[in-house]
Amino acid sequence: MRDLQARMLAAVLDGGGLRGVAELAASEAGAPVAIVLPARSLAAAAPDDEPPPEIVEYVSARQGGNGAEPPGSVEAEIEVVAGEETLGAVVALHSNGSRPPGLKLDREEVLRSAALAALAEVAATDARDQVAEDLRGGVLEDLRAGSIEPEETVRRAGRMGCDLTAGAVVLAAQIRSGKPRFAAAVVTSEWEGALAEPLDGDRLLALLPGRGDDSAERTLGAARTISRRLRTHGPAAFSSFCADPAELDRAVREAELALDVIARDDRLAEQLQDGIGGGVYRLLFRALASSPEEVESFYRDTVEALVEHDREYRTDLLGTLEAYLANDCNMNATARAVFAHRHTVAHRLERVRELTGLDPSAGEDRERLGLGVKAYRILAPTLPR
Repeated sequence: MRDLQARMLAAVLDGGGLRGVAELAASEAGAPVAIVLPARSLAAAAPDDEPPPEIVEYVSARQGGNGAEPPGSVEAEIEVVAGEETLGAVVALHSNGSRPPGLKLDREEVLRSAALAALAEVAATDARDQVAEDLRGGVLEDLRAGSIEPEETVRRAGRMGCDLTAGAVVLAAQIRSGKPRFAAAVVTSEWEGALAEPLDGDRLLALLPGRGDDSAERTLGAARTISRRLRTHGPAAFSSFCADPAELDRAVREAELALDVIARDDRLAEQLQDGIGGGVYRLLFRALASSPEEVESFYRDTVEALVEHDREYRTDLLGTLEAYLANDCNMNATARAVFAHRHTVAHRLERVRELTGLDPSAGEDRERLGLGVKAYRILAPTLPR
């Protein structure tokens, strides 16, 4: 048996995995063998490639504590246990051929050897997964910190199947469901080659690599779909398409800025989703990620006085201006939107002119005020309250 154990461990170390262990066990036991480890989503069999469905169902049910009865095809079984955790079982099935007397005991010993080898494969798989996880987290953390060169980003991401040569979109999410790993799996299952990793507790970052000739459009569409799916776990946002890996650190800042705004202001979530490709908000986010002082300066030159006045006197000049612009400068529609008389709206707009020096009814001034309101919405999480 020691020789068998050594050969099974050698099969694991040589990359044969559970399939190699099952083949050796079946050969020695003179019967089909299935290894089913529901706790790690691993399974193998010999001589067939896959365990019979009834065996998988049986081991999984017992794993769940349902006390399932073994199918008639089960000849013998040994649990695979790591510490206090039961991972699954190694099962010998009835063979159609004759077997010598006393072989059942030998089969149980063979299964014990297979169970020990299965533990070695689990340990190897866990180690590989941990290395991949560390690499994923390392790339995303380094991008976030701006401490990685573009060539290194492409190289390290490529080692994990994430090809960034055609560009990428960065996705950021705040996971409030308590299931960050599940949320990461949603991302990677929806877009081939994506990297996703929880960072800082409830924050998830992901890279969605571009694919095909229409990389930007397709990848942004995927980011939009995934972010909507992630809403069951919490708010999610994403950057504009980044064709140059050298700009990925900026894209990370853009995605996280958008997320901070969405997490604070639910009204902007749909606007950001709908205008993600080229909307005014998206352009402001890109500007803020690249040159925050310019966006802040524009805010100060346009609507900061309104924000300060509203805060000090508990008025609603900014809200009235926003409604006025959203309703194409229609006074009656604005009055209905803010639940005020049209004369009250006119008075508030006059105060807007006095405080900002910009006329909401004049075309160029109106455009500046509209951009100023949007700049305020994305700066609001960082402003003193």
